[in-house]
Amino acid sequence: MYFYLIIALQAFCIYHVIKHRNPYYWIFLIFFIPLLGSVIYILTQVYNKRDADKITSGITNIINPTKKIRDLEKKLEFSETYQNRVNLADAYLEIGDNEKALKHYKDALEGNFQNDFYVIKNMIEAFTKIEDYKSVVTHAEHIKSHPEFVKSRTQFLYGLALEKEGKLEEAEENLKAIDVRFSFYNERLVYAQFLLNINKKVEAQSILESLISEGQYMTKPNKKIYGATIADAKKLLESL
Repeated sequence: MYFYLIIALQAFCIYHVIKHRNPYYWIFLIFFIPLLGSVIYILTQVYNKRDADKITSGITNIINPTKKIRDLEKKLEFSETYQNRVNLADAYLEIGDNEKALKHYKDALEGNFQNDFYVIKNMIEAFTKIEDYKSVVTHAEHIKSHPEFVKSRTQFLYGLALEKEGKLEEAEENLKAIDVRFSFYNERLVYAQFLLNINKKVEAQSILESLISEGQYMTKPNKKIYGATIADAKKLLESL
């Protein structure tokens, strides 16, 4: 149990580093000196009296995600508000229960929030995971004029869904939007494969070369996260 508590503490601290864009050297401290590094990080970067409950809750949710679900269900039962229902849907999406997540997102949208970008964006994630591409396209059509849609993962998922629906020109147009240097590494690898599938070898080769080049300038933490993606890009380029 002690070992799992340390792992949970590390996970919480690393998540906090990334979320709040704190210096990446904290990740090394937390990773290589698990208990002491995590405690130092919390005391210097996170902790104050108001945050104490949040820290405890965050660690508990990592160890036992079903507790978070139960707590949010009780909260919704006590007060059936839009935000409480969305929070519960988010929690279901987080643990991969996409059907229940979609049910609560749909219930939330029945009120006066039919065009809530955040909710529809998360619904598109869930629809993608259950391979309901027609619903991805339908819901994306409702929010594609939103400024946050452009050059986003949601637009990328929309493009993939359009490909599945046989709308290749529209798919390419939307997938191309995420071809932004030093970002969307995984998505751009998928885009390169898409281009190969539609016989656009030169364009695909250009994206793969960019990914490999950018990989040389990544920070060590990013290399850990995206190293496999860059390696796959190299393999795919060598196979052309």
